[in-house]
Amino acid sequence: MLRQFLFAKIHAATVTRCDPEYVGSITIDSDLLDAVGMRVNEKVLVCDVDSGSRFETYVLKGEAGGGEIGVNGAAARLTATGHRVIVLSFCQLGDDEIDAHHPKVAVVDDANRIRELIEYPSR
Repeated sequence: MLRQFLFAKIHAATVTRCDPEYVGSITIDSDLLDAVGMRVNEKVLVCDVDSGSRFETYVLKGEAGGGEIGVNGAAARLTATGHRVIVLSFCQLGDDEIDAHHPKVAVVDDANRIRELIEYPSR
């Protein structure tokens, strides 16, 4: 049996751009992606701390070091520039994988730079 677990999280990132005319997705600074292990085209859940909205989309790679968190397409209407969001990705694990699993969490500052990198034990 497979169970769903948190794989990675970018916590309290600031939305830097919303573009409803773009085809879709969320563009994330590649430094943040690399730090937590998220991949381009990976499905993510985005939770807007300010509005309470939640939506699913997929990841696009943004330029390293720029701090970009750009919400694109229809999802851009569910948030706004300056809002804080939590970006979550999940994985499926078998019972034999759970104890060794350690999701990575990047807590970011106001400029979307990593302030703290945490690994959560799944046990």
